[in-house]
Amino acid sequence: MIEKYITEMRTLTGKIDRPVRIMEVCGTHTMAAFRTGLRSMLPGGVSLLSGPGCPVCVTPDTYLDQAIALAGFPGIVVTTFGDMMRVPGSESSLERARALGSDVRIVYSPADALGAARAEPSRHFVFLGVGFETTTPTVAWALKEAKRRGVRNFSVMCGHKTIPAAMNALLSGGEVHIDGFMCPGHVSVVIGSQAYEPLCRQQRIPCVVTGFEAADMALGICMILRQIVSNRHEVEIEYSRTVTKQGNEAAQLACDEVFVRSDSEWRGLGVIPGTGLQIREDFAEHDTLRIHPEKIDAVLARQVRKAPSSCRCGDVLRGILSPPDCPLFGIRCTPVDPIGPCMVSSEGTCSAYFKYGCRQHY
Repeated sequence: MIEKYITEMRTLTGKIDRPVRIMEVCGTHTMAAFRTGLRSMLPGGVSLLSGPGCPVCVTPDTYLDQAIALAGFPGIVVTTFGDMMRVPGSESSLERARALGSDVRIVYSPADALGAARAEPSRHFVFLGVGFETTTPTVAWALKEAKRRGVRNFSVMCGHKTIPAAMNALLSGGEVHIDGFMCPGHVSVVIGSQAYEPLCRQQRIPCVVTGFEAADMALGICMILRQIVSNRHEVEIEYSRTVTKQGNEAAQLACDEVFVRSDSEWRGLGVIPGTGLQIREDFAEHDTLRIHPEKIDAVLARQVRKAPSSCRCGDVLRGILSPPDCPLFGIRCTPVDPIGPCMVSSEGTCSAYFKYGCRQHY
């Protein structure tokens, strides 16, 4: 099946008089393209470019510093997904904070954090809400459940972000040329393909919602190339066995009930209007930043910020730099001793290049 699509790619690229650059927005796509060998199979006229689709990677130092600051106070337990533990902030990391005595716990869902809060009512449990539209509904549920059950010692430090407007900002910046977007399948299950239509119209760029198997991705690339050949710019769904145009309307309603859009800072992209989520006033008693602002501000005020390192994660996330071109890659920055988040996360571009690049061409 893949061979059939590769043959079609060669035929289609023969009809296009320039190289084609396709951005796989999602970090899972980046990993899959390496792991399955798809990158090495692509015809010479097609290249894949990694984008800002790793939520851990685009979370700025400020958020991490706030979380680490909170973890340093007695009676506060910081709970997080495992990917966040080793991500470096400006001074430390959650893993280091735990080693120094802070109560930082890995959980597998916000429901786990809520359950722990109910089991230990004398302590305040903070869940680090980092992620895109895929995980946001589960956090919305946890907040609604905490309010319903009156669990006052549970809160969420909201760092959630939304994908489509960030894709638009990436193109509007003018730093990188992209001929098509391979849109993330799992995010699109929630938001539906319709969420990319404003981007598609404004930027006149093909968008294809694609699954994560090699055959899915190969077909998704063919669908983008077909649009380029026929001079179309539409939103299409390759991942039709899971994604619809409307998305999961129940999940969307739950998120709208709990969150409101806000401006958000993205590592490498700066502040992008309307791409973040903020907890609504109705759930203020479960909003960490409303409950503990003095604790966060007091600790951050005492921190002496380091000069910016030569880490190029921001450039990698914008698609203007390939990881091997970073002077730290594989030398000072490795998965064992990471300098930047792109080397830490299981969806990080630098991690993918390091893990699989030794066996495949960059």
